[in-house]
Amino acid sequence: MSYAMAAALQSAIYQQLAGDEALSTLVGSDIYDAPPQGPLPSLYLTLGAETARDASDGTGHGAWHDLTIAVVTDAAGFHMAKTVAAAACDALDDAGLALSRGRLVSLNFRRAQARRESGGLRRIDMTFRARVADE
Repeated sequence: MSYAMAAALQSAIYQQLAGDEALSTLVGSDIYDAPPQGPLPSLYLTLGAETARDASDGTGHGAWHDLTIAVVTDAAGFHMAKTVAAAACDALDDAGLALSRGRLVSLNFRRAQARRESGGLRRIDMTFRARVADE
């Protein structure tokens, strides 16, 4: 197994989200690796948890990464959060990202969970699966 491409994958995903025009129209620059300290915007996107498992084979090292992208809002309903989630899916699903190390073989949406959190927040956690190969 190789976790060696995890940082390269995360950077490429962040750049893809931050550079997407439709997503920027909705959340501006409020896309975070980790939410900043202090007051948060009323709507933002954040990179979340990740799990990785071996995908090495006879041709080289690789891994499957299941990673979470979260949309968080203090809006009363889910409509805007779902609109942002759709834009993030459009930006990432099957995106041909260039990694600083290795190669992205595939990147696809797997599932989402929308829920209410304490303090009146709404949150949608989307899981994407990436297959990377170290070349």
